[in-house]
Amino acid sequence: MKITDVTVQTFRYTSSEGRDAEGHGHPADPHDATQTIMTVTADNGAQGHVFGANPQHVAALVKPHLVGEDPFYREKIWHQLYTYQRGNTGVLTDHLLGLVDMALWDLAGQHFKTPIHKLLGATRDKVPAYGSTMCGDELPNGLSTPEEYGRFAEWLVKRGYKAIKLHTWMPPIKWAPDARMDVRACAAVREAVGPDIELMIDCYHHYSRSEAYYIGKELEKLDYKWIEEPMDEYSVSSYVWLAEQLEIPVIGPEYHAGKMQSRAEWIVRGACDITRGGVTDNGGISPLMKIVHLAEAFNMAMEVHGGGPGNLHVLCAMSIPGQYYERGLLHPFIDWEKPKPWLKTIDDPMDEDGFVHISQKPGLGQDIDFDYIKANLVK
Repeated sequence: MKITDVTVQTFRYTSSEGRDAEGHGHPADPHDATQTIMTVTADNGAQGHVFGANPQHVAALVKPHLVGEDPFYREKIWHQLYTYQRGNTGVLTDHLLGLVDMALWDLAGQHFKTPIHKLLGATRDKVPAYGSTMCGDELPNGLSTPEEYGRFAEWLVKRGYKAIKLHTWMPPIKWAPDARMDVRACAAVREAVGPDIELMIDCYHHYSRSEAYYIGKELEKLDYKWIEEPMDEYSVSSYVWLAEQLEIPVIGPEYHAGKMQSRAEWIVRGACDITRGGVTDNGGISPLMKIVHLAEAFNMAMEVHGGGPGNLHVLCAMSIPGQYYERGLLHPFIDWEKPKPWLKTIDDPMDEDGFVHISQKPGLGQDIDFDYIKANLVK
């Protein structure tokens, strides 16, 4: 089997989400937006699909490396693109590399009529989810005060979540960041949900050591499960110091570049108590499974960063402690149970007990509405 084509189509949809000047997602008035679908096609007609790739970057950097290759040689293709990243990281990002790898896994699943987690070696078909909030905002009845975080947390528990992670206030909000406000929000959520719900925080990413230490010690009093990315992750020594100072587990890295190699460095240096990885953070399902096995070798838990079908398939193939699927980002003004316009069903259906069930359809298992995409193509 050989890859014969790699295409990217752009289509329109109406979005109710936007991003602020720092790139954080928030609710927004309905507006026109675009999405892309990348398709890898083999000579026997098998196809793999994934959303979100840049058409120009795929045409210039990805397609020349894929056409003519056997799509089952994922490791060979991944290493070719990984080597080609040197000098091209500005455009051939880990995010794009991850999308290519997921498309190849999807193609394999479609060909063999098997979901990816079973190709990887399945361990389960459902995982508990935590409700992951959007960042704090200044929207009345949104996430603008600690009390609003508490009310939203109560709703999340009623929905079925047994765990919640807060993203707190960050720039461009003028008064943010504020370590004491972060702690107030964490306290309000703990008071709202009681002692039996597991809680976590992902706060401002550039706090000083003293601010991170203060937040961590306060979270220990509130019995939080972990603290995530309170400082710049490129200062690994700062995380070694923080992990030594705190009893609450420090989780990371999240955005520190370096794929599985940087995770290995964090583990051996003692910079984290729980390691972390995601399909678009680290370049795909293939390297994320390497991080899973790395954590297994060091007897360390690993939590998957972010949602989506690629991460969900890895979670359902993990045999090490890695408890949660990150569901969100959630907000009082966003209906997460409503499918994206290009999908017939949502990727991560959650039952009333807080478990997300993985699709048993082939490949990534997404229920794509190809008629919608065709009807809304950007010519």
